[in-house]
Amino acid sequence: MAFTLTTLGTASPHPRPGRPCSGYLLSGGGAEVWVDAGPGTFAELQRHTDPAGLSAIWISHLHADHCADLLAAFYALAYGGLTPAAPVPVYAPAGCGRRLAAFFGRSDDGFLREIFDVRELKDGHEVRFGGLLLAGRAVVHDTETYGLRAECGGRVFAYSGDSGPCDALVELAQGADLFLCEADIDRHREGEQVHLTPEDAGEAARAARVGELLVTHVGPTLTPAAATGRAATVFRDGRTSMAREGDVRTV
Repeated sequence: MAFTLTTLGTASPHPRPGRPCSGYLLSGGGAEVWVDAGPGTFAELQRHTDPAGLSAIWISHLHADHCADLLAAFYALAYGGLTPAAPVPVYAPAGCGRRLAAFFGRSDDGFLREIFDVRELKDGHEVRFGGLLLAGRAVVHDTETYGLRAECGGRVFAYSGDSGPCDALVELAQGADLFLCEADIDRHREGEQVHLTPEDAGEAARAARVGELLVTHVGPTLTPAAATGRAATVFRDGRTSMAREGDVRTV
């Protein structure tokens, strides 16, 4: 089975017509993992796979533009006829279950467990599904956030999540064949290092010696095309591309 990345959504900080927020489907080694569940991505996920058959869900951090569609998924899997054979493992930072429970006005998240098996991410966390190995690395953001490194069949995929410039991001992406990286902001505000400019993304790709940089999560002060072009001026050692909804790319 090929190791592929399907882009479900790329928008920041809110969904737009035809452009959901952050969400991706990672497939390889007999496994399928939904990576980030931004608003609008659950609908797009259904174009590409049966959500009831997911191996896992991986949430980089608990900002709404990366996790809010967990609610849509819960409704579908619990009440919409898409019932999974067993609870779907959900790997997320601490507090994910409590946040979902709060939407239902409940303080105890135990009722979620028939559908979601929520497991707390830690720096260095590793888990394997078939031939797909997933590893998390804490990166710099304004909340607890984990980038993702995935390996399958000798190929390596890395995903920044949301991150400011940091050594951990370069280490996460080191030698990756495909590096999916945010380029959210046009420039840094004084004293703030919680997102990447396109140049930051290009520099991280260059320092990590990746094969291809795939630019995503471009905020409202930029266009995806402009961000991709700016990143490419820094990362000259490989290909720089723009993530597009619906694209299926071999790692």
